[in-house]
Amino acid sequence: MTLTAEQRPVPSLPHWNQTPEDIAAAVREIKRALRARIEAHGRTVEQAFAAVEERVGARVAEIEADRERGEEIWPVLDYDAIAAGAVSPAEAAKLAKRGCVVVRGHFPHEQARAWDRDIVDYVERNKFFETYTGPGDDFFGSVGSKPEIYPVYWSEAQMRARQSDRTATVQSFLNSFWKHTDDEGTQWFDPDRDALYPDRIRRRPPGTDSSGLGTHCDPGTLDLWMTQEYQQAFRHLFSGQVERYDPWDPAHRTDGPQYPGSTMCSAFRTFQGWTALSDMDADQGVLHTVPVPEVMAYLLLRPLLPDVPEDSMCGVRPNQVFPVTKRWHPDLYRALTPIPDVRAGDSVWWHCDMVHSVAPVENQKGWGNVMYIPAAPWCPRNEKYAADVREAFTTGSSPSDFPEEHYERSWNGRFTLDQLNETGRRGLGLPRRPDPTTLV
Repeated sequence: MTLTAEQRPVPSLPHWNQTPEDIAAAVREIKRALRARIEAHGRTVEQAFAAVEERVGARVAEIEADRERGEEIWPVLDYDAIAAGAVSPAEAAKLAKRGCVVVRGHFPHEQARAWDRDIVDYVERNKFFETYTGPGDDFFGSVGSKPEIYPVYWSEAQMRARQSDRTATVQSFLNSFWKHTDDEGTQWFDPDRDALYPDRIRRRPPGTDSSGLGTHCDPGTLDLWMTQEYQQAFRHLFSGQVERYDPWDPAHRTDGPQYPGSTMCSAFRTFQGWTALSDMDADQGVLHTVPVPEVMAYLLLRPLLPDVPEDSMCGVRPNQVFPVTKRWHPDLYRALTPIPDVRAGDSVWWHCDMVHSVAPVENQKGWGNVMYIPAAPWCPRNEKYAADVREAFTTGSSPSDFPEEHYERSWNGRFTLDQLNETGRRGLGLPRRPDPTTLV
């Protein structure tokens, strides 16, 4: 008797919630198990990947057609429309389809320019470049890049932007695209409370020759296939039911471990993001994305095909960024799209799984300065990391997701605890300040 797909026993997956000691052996084991699990659901890996390839390929073709017609690929929204709840259904649908957005006027232009000057004053006053020893790790070595990103976290400009009501408004709006509460009533995260994830700054002066930043994505490395929580998060992909995969479903992503490294992201981010501190044209070495939120389905199933060596995950390894290469993922490059021109005070956001890069530039015109501020909503994973952030903030240390450089510990002008507003205190998991009117 031949068993149907519904009658076949479904094999469980081995999992490693810490980095395996023998990575090559673990890769071979998980690939065998994933193939067997997909086949137990009535599909070969090749058939499952073909369905993903068709789905992602349709998105890529749409982007190419829009580009040919001269249409803007990136959604662009005004901050005032977001704040007023006046984003149209068509605009919201485009954001959901593309998984990225530029927010015009997130901050007033002059405010952003003033913050840029304040950061310059902060680093120069504390003689940062006299003591800076270069990147603290080789995290981007897998894509052959050394970006102009500096380990400055606690300036007044960065902290005021992170705890701003305007940032909270944009973050809540973006979080609403995710299914933060499922049909059974489980709330995976609080869309209206951000964890104030601290990240760095990028500064590129006029005349710069930069090699940019190679094409990659940031949600994790081998843990995306190997930890129990991620196996649950990507359950539809790992059972071959790829049509059911929803990139806006955060189930099982808001708790659980990530493999450690000198640069990592312990937090769950719905969107990565940065705020422009200078005006930047689209041809001046700017961010590019593959604006296809479903791309993780392609990336996770691609290593299971027979042309990939059995001990390889298409170049993914712990402690380095997840590379997206023309060797293994050539079709995705057809959709790689730059952001439009931005002005100081605009912000740029992209889905946490999205493939992205920074283009090279020669003799850059104007400055290319940003501060990285994502959307990291309050959830068990982010609450746990907030304890580390509080310690780093109060001591001026580098956050634990980043190399232990600690330049700011003795710096003058660092943002202090008494400068936190209520949004900032909530984001760091601190209690509300007592209401002075109730004190006796």
